[in-house]
Amino acid sequence: MERKAKQMLLTSAFASALLFMPTHGKAAEWKLGMSHPQIKEVQTLLKAKGFFTYPTATGYFGTITETAVKKFQASVQLPVTGIVDDTTYTRLWQAPKPFDPIALVANAAPLLGKPYVWGGQTPEQGFDCSGLIVYLFQQQGITIPRTVATMWNAGTSVDVPAVGDVVFFQTEGTTVSHAGIYIGNNQFLHSASSTGVTISPFNSPYWSARYIGAKRYW
Repeated sequence: MERKAKQMLLTSAFASALLFMPTHGKAAEWKLGMSHPQIKEVQTLLKAKGFFTYPTATGYFGTITETAVKKFQASVQLPVTGIVDDTTYTRLWQAPKPFDPIALVANAAPLLGKPYVWGGQTPEQGFDCSGLIVYLFQQQGITIPRTVATMWNAGTSVDVPAVGDVVFFQTEGTTVSHAGIYIGNNQFLHSASSTGVTISPFNSPYWSARYIGAKRYW
């Protein structure tokens, strides 16, 4: 009965979100060692998609930028060169399939009760907290970093989470250590070591005391 109730919570959580393609010009060929204001724009786009991990966009094309470009190129089936040519630049600006929170929570419903497994990121394996998030976003065609720490360094911070945003907690240590997906109605979906995949009250004394922020990746 409890699992059925949680599935009903998931299917009732929904919101609408659309991404639009901005107007942009063509890129020169940007590569390792170069500096230019347009490289800063490229880094900002890569950061929004979860590939650029440096805290700020600098306009300098260093090894971190090159690695981010390679990961992005691989994710969209482009030749992995680490060079931002016009094709790569155009793909960076292209709007992905609109994020669909209804589909995300629908995909999550069958996963309730799956076991917590360190390093797990498939229904067959089970999930750790970041593996669950990565898996569900992959179903939406969105690639995000694999670990909680790298997720925290990517995406866009939001003051108040909406359905589909990732919420972060400090459950141990001195920095972010746990994350889940906000599904509305003060509830979030996550994989906890003691429960496996479950839904918890976002505003409970335990979780609210450990909440440190939310990020958006769509």
